[in-house]
Amino acid sequence: MSDKTIDESKIKQEYEKLKNQLKLWSRQYYYEDQPSVEDSVYDQNYRSLQDLEYKYPNLITSDSPTQNVGSRTLPGFDKVRHDVPMLSLGDVFSKEELSNFMDNLNNNYPSISEYNCELKIDGLAISLLYKNGNLVQGSTRGNGFMGEDITENLKTIKSIPHKLNRSIDIEVRGECYMPKASFVNLNKRREHDGKSTFANPRNAAAGSLRQLDSSVTASRNLSTFMYNVADYNDLKTNTQSGLLNELNNLGFKINPTYEVVKNMSDVDHYIDKYTDERDELSYGIDGIVIKENNLSLQKDIGNTVKVPKWAIAFKFPPEEVETKLNDIEWTVGRTGVVTPTAIMDTVKLAGTTVSKASLHNPDYLNEKAIRIGDTVKLHKAGDIIPEISEYIASKRPSNSKPYEIPNKCPSCGDKLVHLDDEVALRCINPKCPAQLTEQINHFASRNAMNIDGLGPKIVQQLFDKGLLNDTASLYNLNREELETLDKFGTKSATNLLTAIDNSRTNSMERLLFGLGIRHVGSKAAKLISEHFKNMDSLMSSNIDDISSIDSIGNTIAQSIVTYFNNSEARKLIDEFKSLGINMNYNGNDIEPNVLQNSIFNNKTIVLTGKLSRMSRPKASEWLENHGAKVTGSVSKSTDILIAGADAGSKLSKAEKYDVSIWNEDQFIDEMNNNE
Repeated sequence: MSDKTIDESKIKQEYEKLKNQLKLWSRQYYYEDQPSVEDSVYDQNYRSLQDLEYKYPNLITSDSPTQNVGSRTLPGFDKVRHDVPMLSLGDVFSKEELSNFMDNLNNNYPSISEYNCELKIDGLAISLLYKNGNLVQGSTRGNGFMGEDITENLKTIKSIPHKLNRSIDIEVRGECYMPKASFVNLNKRREHDGKSTFANPRNAAAGSLRQLDSSVTASRNLSTFMYNVADYNDLKTNTQSGLLNELNNLGFKINPTYEVVKNMSDVDHYIDKYTDERDELSYGIDGIVIKENNLSLQKDIGNTVKVPKWAIAFKFPPEEVETKLNDIEWTVGRTGVVTPTAIMDTVKLAGTTVSKASLHNPDYLNEKAIRIGDTVKLHKAGDIIPEISEYIASKRPSNSKPYEIPNKCPSCGDKLVHLDDEVALRCINPKCPAQLTEQINHFASRNAMNIDGLGPKIVQQLFDKGLLNDTASLYNLNREELETLDKFGTKSATNLLTAIDNSRTNSMERLLFGLGIRHVGSKAAKLISEHFKNMDSLMSSNIDDISSIDSIGNTIAQSIVTYFNNSEARKLIDEFKSLGINMNYNGNDIEPNVLQNSIFNNKTIVLTGKLSRMSRPKASEWLENHGAKVTGSVSKSTDILIAGADAGSKLSKAEKYDVSIWNEDQFIDEMNNNE
């Protein structure tokens, strides 16, 4: 075998390895919304692949990442064909490369007189189709030629108009993104719930749009910036900057920072301006987009199979600093989730001083393989959250030892558990001091033991004075102790003691929900209590016994069994028993003949909008007590939608499925008839 053949074989192996690695990273980024490497690492390897293909064009295959636009379509959504392909943008990573791109374009098309600069929004490309001014379809870019139909999800986004200011047929394209504040709040909620966090706002937005339940999308507070159309012939403009103004007039949200420029010097100034202001923006950007401004000329210049030749994206270089990891602290959240935090030497990063970074959960910590004493690279995920990207192996101390994940709660010392459906470690000790005040607040809440007058401020005072050490100790409070609280007189103390005493006779499901067992909501608590009838029977059951109940899955069953296997949980139940707390299911308060005659019996009902005469939880409880099944989403099996003020997408869906729609007055009238 000749040396040339050996070299060709090595080059082909290198090409296949690089191509497959990029395909894996691309799938994680686009399809799973959980990237495993930073954008800069992907970009660097992508450029290496491009260089190989430039030198050895015979290597290029149709499945190469350089030949594809973006992500593939997902199962669970109808497919949408893009008659005009949704192309991605070519990238450059230095001002020198950008200047060369503009010089080449100007040399080939001397009639170019101006460019339009726009911010490159860190989001997900979407397409909105309007007929006669009405939104009829929304979709993702997908692979550029075929996307997913996510119309119902997009309709929940407030910045997307359902009806335009003009009755025209038009396909508008742009970016759906998650504001920085929404991203931070979402990750806090996910970490609080023991779930994995999103790596950046772009992946959070993608994961939110690809929900089969549109109510999840609605809760994520997404927004959009629209910047392009499939065909501009019906618009009164011939420039990209004018197109943005036209979209604004039609009712779309556009990014107002665009700027028409003449040359590279102007572009350079624009880049510098938004490099400095990037951290102050309420949304994430990862670069600047430069477009030839004349729409007719754009059409003449044309596209490659993947990118337009009249536009380019300048990508910001990643800002990364080195610092030393001094310690890893574990803190207990209010629901028992135990979270690791990196304690580091203080450094300046992206305009802020940083000395801590969340390590999220044990899986994340093990994946990074970092150790105390390591020198690590630090960046801001999505320009927001400090995050360690990797340790520097060459700077690892010789006496370094692998970091051991703790197995005991840092607050109470109880054994930590790792539930099957969670990435987080959790302390399930009901007497853990770090969780106690929140547990008591939940225990006293309306859907649990319903102790009227026991709010968070009073609970905190009781805890600070050492009058509470668990939920059971509520029942040992006396009037003299309560009168020591701020603004608490004899009457207030008497009323609260009466409310506490009344809660002793609550039905079992209220106590079960009040225990705060992971995944056990008020509806699940009622179904379980109805089945087992008393707490002892439930405590002696196994996972199969519990999961056999209709609508109760393995996750809830495992969580209950795990909770009652804890010795402190069983001691707490014994305390409740000794204090006279009811352990039995009291049954439905409605007489069988009344239930049988109820118009709501065996009906599937959805509540939406704002009710003015009662709360939605109260309405749900009343409906369930009168035989109804109350669900959170509209489907073909829904019998009645009760719509209050500002009803949104559920009302539209109910109309689509021809569901019976009631207003609040109708509902109240039928309630009175049933009574």
